[in-house]
Amino acid sequence: MQYQAISVGLAALVQDSKDNASEAVFRIGDLAREFGITLRALRFYEDRKLLIPARAGSTRLYSAEHRQRLKLILLAKRVGFSLTEIEEILKVNDQENLSAGSLKKLIEKFKGQVSVLSDQKHEIEQALKEVDETVAYLEAQL
Repeated sequence: MQYQAISVGLAALVQDSKDNASEAVFRIGDLAREFGITLRALRFYEDRKLLIPARAGSTRLYSAEHRQRLKLILLAKRVGFSLTEIEEILKVNDQENLSAGSLKKLIEKFKGQVSVLSDQKHEIEQALKEVDETVAYLEAQL
């Protein structure tokens, strides 16, 4: 399975100068080092069909397009999307022409994640406050 060159959708969020060299080829170790992830993680994404690199014997060869796709996967993971949600995001993003409905779906998905992250932030802030109060109490007992 080949992916179309990502020229629409979320590409602007993850595009950089290395993506402009369409003939660039990256090995699995190159991408793992660059993005600070394990070889196992890349193989996992391959098993889930999120990335499908070319092969030269047993060597995995990733294109600039694969690299960009990996950056999008990692962005979605970093903001807390599940693998199922990441698959959905990639399906929408892979459409040749994003419709207004597809864009609205992406917007809703990301806005929903903003809400989830905001709730988590509030919970963390509350937990930090409680820890600070506990430390202050314990220090006062010294």
